[in-house]
Amino acid sequence: MGDGTLTDQMPELYWEATYAIAMALIKHFPDRNPENVGLSELAQIVQSLPGFNDDAGLETEQILLDIQTVWYEETTNL
Repeated sequence: MGDGTLTDQMPELYWEATYAIAMALIKHFPDRNPENVGLSELAQIVQSLPGFNDDAGLETEQILLDIQTVWYEETTNL
């Protein structure tokens, strides 16, 4: 039932939530191969995820690499 309970809402995503972001990428971009996504494109698609609610200025190359690593590891371990 869409009564607005917590379970019906998308969790808010922040840059530090690398695992949650990777899981959202798998869900929303199931046909994408993390190995074929560059860091600038990765930043764009992370920011397009439903529930992403962080300052784009806080993005760093290391955070993007961490997200990409977790995304890759989770897709290859399925």
